[in-house]
Amino acid sequence: MLLLNANQRLSPFRRAELTRVLRRATWAAARGVPPLERAHIIGVLHPQNRQRRDPANWYPSFKACVDGLVDQGVLEDDDHTRVVGPDMRLGRVVEGSRLVLHIRELPVAGRAHELQK
Repeated sequence: MLLLNANQRLSPFRRAELTRVLRRATWAAARGVPPLERAHIIGVLHPQNRQRRDPANWYPSFKACVDGLVDQGVLEDDDHTRVVGPDMRLGRVVEGSRLVLHIRELPVAGRAHELQK
């Protein structure tokens, strides 16, 4: 799968097409994931080679995937009250590039003290 990179020079049509593909793929992969009120999401970029890279450049891919989680109902929205992140990391080299999301449920803001009792 082709990932979106902030440095790419794509036509708006091509960018929208790739965004739609990433969003839909995440929507499909998230079937069965229970709804979360708050989450910390880490996006791990697994590149296809060992070249130096800046994982934050793949934020457009990350954003499309998080939007797919919202579309699936895993998150009500992806605003700052519900999502901590994005935290982008570089993973191991794999054949083809891939972006893996690690989603960790967080306590609801304001109720964290109740969960610690």
